[in-house]
Amino acid sequence: MPWWVWMVVGALLLAGEMLFVDAQFYLIFIGVAALVVGLFGLSGVALPEWLQWMIFATVALSSMVLFRQKLYDKLRQPSEHLHSGPQGEEVTVTADLAPGASCRLEYRGSTWTAHNVSDQALPAGSQARIVRVDGLALQIRPAK
Repeated sequence: MPWWVWMVVGALLLAGEMLFVDAQFYLIFIGVAALVVGLFGLSGVALPEWLQWMIFATVALSSMVLFRQKLYDKLRQPSEHLHSGPQGEEVTVTADLAPGASCRLEYRGSTWTAHNVSDQALPAGSQARIVRVDGLALQIRPAK
């Protein structure tokens, strides 16, 4: 195959993985292998077609076996800086809230339903800690 066909196929595979399909990085390594074979042709090295396919298969398979899992795990691991939600944050209770009762309160510019899941009453104006989010309701306890 001409070198430019390898380059186009490699670019399409890379773009497909990055933009359209989450193939868990398999297409990345196949695309890189196609680009490597295309670069041989671009540099003027005339390879028979069977050798082009052999280089393509060798580069694709060896790079997948050696690097794919490490790279995939590194890029897909959750960041410790990402916040999983409002759990642990504090809100101000706007009305007296008995144990097990609900009220509406402002949180991050929106009005939420808040449920007091503790056995202590929360007076109006007190601080409460968000324990978890249940649908569109905040489960809160007194802040300590």
